[in-house]
Amino acid sequence: MDRFQEMRVFAAVVDAGSFVGAANALDMSKAAVSRIVSELEARLGVRLLHRTTRRLSLTSEGEVFVDRCRELLAAVDEAEAEVTERSGQAVGVLKVSAPVSYGILVLAPLWGGFLAAHPEIQLELTLSDRLVDLVDEGFDLAVRIARLESSSMVSRRLSTTRMVLCASPRYLRSHGRPKHPSDLVNHTVLAYSLLAAGDTWEFEGPEGRVTVQVRPRMHTNSGDTCRAAALQHQGIVLQPAFLVGDDLEEGSLVEVLPAYRSFELGVYAVYPTRKHVPPKVRLLMDHLAAELGGLQ
Repeated sequence: MDRFQEMRVFAAVVDAGSFVGAANALDMSKAAVSRIVSELEARLGVRLLHRTTRRLSLTSEGEVFVDRCRELLAAVDEAEAEVTERSGQAVGVLKVSAPVSYGILVLAPLWGGFLAAHPEIQLELTLSDRLVDLVDEGFDLAVRIARLESSSMVSRRLSTTRMVLCASPRYLRSHGRPKHPSDLVNHTVLAYSLLAAGDTWEFEGPEGRVTVQVRPRMHTNSGDTCRAAALQHQGIVLQPAFLVGDDLEEGSLVEVLPAYRSFELGVYAVYPTRKHVPPKVRLLMDHLAAELGGLQ
């Protein structure tokens, strides 16, 4: 038995927490996975896992061994990445996370061109507004829209998007137009609950930076829901241009307080810190940067 295969299977069992989960992840049968782990334990002469009808747990020897397995497997992956990087070939599974609305509206049309150009890539795309842990959850890259703070991750700026304060013409006819950001406290506000600044909205205007603490009638973790409520004349929203841009062009939403610009957010490709970036990650970043460079 290939020792690296044994280590990959054992690490997969630990990561999945079960033989069935590991079998699914490795596209193997449960019986094959169980046999490989049993043969590994027999060869080493130690028990690596405690097995019960409900769960698996590591023995003290198993804890030591799985850490060493991960180190060795990571070193092998890094060596392969370095070699393939020299050849420029993009191969294997590419696991990507992206925000839901941005993933649907902006990124969805871009994947076909990338897959066509790199037929050896298998793309696994997860759309979620949750901030995924790239290392723990095994993602190669995440697209994030944020004022990116320092972290242990490496990032590449792909584009920007402006936050736009807007409402429907009918709402503004009924409630009047605010003349200054401070007037927002007297208006119905529909707020995105995952906004990093929370309910403290910032603007740059003729007198410099202005900050206002809004009192939302509705909080939601969905920008699409904010947009839908604004289109139904329910209040004022602060949403990114990629989400409300078409509505602004059509006139179904209009910008409020255009003299007071809200902040811009960067669109970043974020990936784990590593010495050698796999070609598949580098090529995807190049593709996204080329496609998104002119978008707001």
